[in-house]
Amino acid sequence: MTSDIQQWIVSQAQAGHAATSLLKAMCDSGWQEEAALETIQKTLNQFLEQRSVALNLPAPVAVPDISLEDAANTLNLGDRVVGVVMAMQVPRVVVLSGFLSDEECQALISAAAPRMQRSLTVDHQTGADQVHAQRTSHGMFFSRGENEVIQRIEHRLAKLLNWPLENGEGLQVLRYQPGHEYKPHYDYFDPNEPSAASVLARGGQRVATVLMYLNEPTRGGGTTFPSVNLEISPQKGSAVFFNYDRAHPVSRTLHGGAPVREGEKWVATKWLREREFK
Repeated sequence: MTSDIQQWIVSQAQAGHAATSLLKAMCDSGWQEEAALETIQKTLNQFLEQRSVALNLPAPVAVPDISLEDAANTLNLGDRVVGVVMAMQVPRVVVLSGFLSDEECQALISAAAPRMQRSLTVDHQTGADQVHAQRTSHGMFFSRGENEVIQRIEHRLAKLLNWPLENGEGLQVLRYQPGHEYKPHYDYFDPNEPSAASVLARGGQRVATVLMYLNEPTRGGGTTFPSVNLEISPQKGSAVFFNYDRAHPVSRTLHGGAPVREGEKWVATKWLREREFK
């Protein structure tokens, strides 16, 4: 691996180009796909480690992930075979098709609909829930394992991510109507905020997110990752997974829900913690 290639990969990543576009460019110039992918991953990992030391960032922690070592187009999760639509290394983002059946999507919507309230965010000063203008959806939380459908989905997620089922928060369902959005944000808890001790006491830091689309809005409502110029269109039954091994913007996991322009969007979100969530 030459320093020129390393410098080019880092410069392209800093400019916001996704790993998939870097891979295509290297393959177009004659690289074998496997060698190009390994080079990109190693270079970006080295760059992030060097940057972390320079910025005195917290050490990375273990995180859930989806094993794609065989570059499989499908994953057999026991009770369901799902498709691999896209996989990005930095940040780690994987899009899966068919993760939920139509019946599971409808069951979640039907069970959640009577319990919907204005969505809340965490007050960084107190740790309490609060209404905030950046989040205009309505939502609710199921208890972990609350019913048979949720149990089935949670076990499927545990197998997919090789992460203990008890480390997951309760499943949240959200409904976005026309004009509703969730402005770009991070899912981890800022350890420097006054509320950190209370929220981290329940299971440690959040380390990964799984977003599942329960329907398809007519227009708008994509999931955006502004740091890497990525937007994922809502497809019923699909899931978006991403992890973050540090509670810091270096994770590049800034993301948001773009405004729904027409129709409505229903999604289910699962957050994974370092330890058992209580």
